[in-house]
Amino acid sequence: MAHEILTVAQMYSVDRAAMQAGIPGSLLMERAGMAVAREAIILCGGRPRPVVILCGPGNNGGDGFVAARHLSAAGWRVRVGLLGDRVALRGDAAWAAECWTGCVDVASPDLLSGAGLVIDAMFGAGLNRPLEGQALALVQAMAQPGLPVLAVDVPSGIHGDNGVVLGAAPVADVTVSFFRPKPAHYLYPARGHVGRLVIADIGIPDTVLASIGPTIQTNDPTLWRAQFPRPAVTGHKYQRGHALILGGTVMTGAARLSARAALRLGAGLVTLACEPAAQLVYSLSMPSLIVQPITDAGGFSELLADPRRNAVLLGPGAGTGALLREAVLASLRAGKAGVLDADFFSSFAGALSTLRQAGLNDRWVLTPHEGEFARLFGPLTGSRLDRARHAAAESGAVVLLKGPDTVIAHPDGRVRVNHNAPPDLAIAGSGDVLSGLILALLAQGMDPFDAASTGAWLHGAAGQYCGRGLIAEDLPEAVPAVLKQNNL
Repeated sequence: MAHEILTVAQMYSVDRAAMQAGIPGSLLMERAGMAVAREAIILCGGRPRPVVILCGPGNNGGDGFVAARHLSAAGWRVRVGLLGDRVALRGDAAWAAECWTGCVDVASPDLLSGAGLVIDAMFGAGLNRPLEGQALALVQAMAQPGLPVLAVDVPSGIHGDNGVVLGAAPVADVTVSFFRPKPAHYLYPARGHVGRLVIADIGIPDTVLASIGPTIQTNDPTLWRAQFPRPAVTGHKYQRGHALILGGTVMTGAARLSARAALRLGAGLVTLACEPAAQLVYSLSMPSLIVQPITDAGGFSELLADPRRNAVLLGPGAGTGALLREAVLASLRAGKAGVLDADFFSSFAGALSTLRQAGLNDRWVLTPHEGEFARLFGPLTGSRLDRARHAAAESGAVVLLKGPDTVIAHPDGRVRVNHNAPPDLAIAGSGDVLSGLILALLAQGMDPFDAASTGAWLHGAAGQYCGRGLIAEDLPEAVPAVLKQNNL
């Protein structure tokens, strides 16, 4: 299964490479339009209905003309509306329009009256300016209740690279794109307009990707399954890693959730360090948790001195005092792998250079949500994908920017977009579980970029398994079932 995501510019390069390899552009357009017609038939349950196809002035419109021809041949009543002048069409789009022998109307909202389906082939992913005039009016008209919408490439009004809605965009039931998805198919707010995504094979060979060098992927087990840690028959607990967590005194639930998740995902041992006032709370939480009371950062450094404690989690519920700050710096200087989350971002707001000097590198995973991200990295601009990538390069660490479209970025420019998380995960403690999952994988020796990707996917899968009504405590308990279901 392919997992590359291509930017708009990369997809243009793919088209050119395919044509240079001897595939005519008209053949690619013919196959694209056929795919659109096929998905329209599927969307309507195979029952012909009146369809309006709105065609734009470029190749997206050409795909629409081809779809019109195939739907008409299948017995559908088709009306085509064109934005702009037919004589102004060029290249393959002009060829597709010539092959359509039916009437071509001026695209207007009135065309949608009585339609049982509208195919939006006005603008593709290359649009970079807000919709206005007749195009805007058409998008607004598509919002009428009960009117199914099928979008070609992306819903019109969507920026293909950053997922921004340029003024307005229809909410499609289905979006049909070609060869590989684009960032907007997975990034919000655009993802909320895409509906069911279909990536159609139009005969472009995968070999063209060699010259493109895509660096963005959708997150999926096939990318990291081979690196997923599994216990050896002859192994012992220390071979499965020893995770170290700093627990807070007041918000003790966060570290306990992280510890539970780390144990469930196979960390051989988990030690939780805390001030003596909280020792009893943690000790009574779970028998398999090792609790070590410490009075200051010196005590935490002593725990770091044991080389078997190979992965550290700092931040969840830890508070923003001197203990957390000194523990973070000591862990970085000790050369450990780890996860930095939650209160860490408040403790080191605007202090990225201090972290770099202490040794922050790609053995560490930062897991901020949007607010936490801004505290450490400031007001970066661009899409979530762009900002995560910039932050990873600037920090030298793996950055997992949490959200419904979680983005995992490596300092070398690789990016994965996780898209299996249900909305039920937007609850207190959910992020603490995610940090614990990543911690367990780091402790077992998994590469940090793969560990962050795996943790994000398992977190989403656990949320799906639990379903509506879940609370954070349910997520670690779902891990064994998720692992079994997915043969991990």
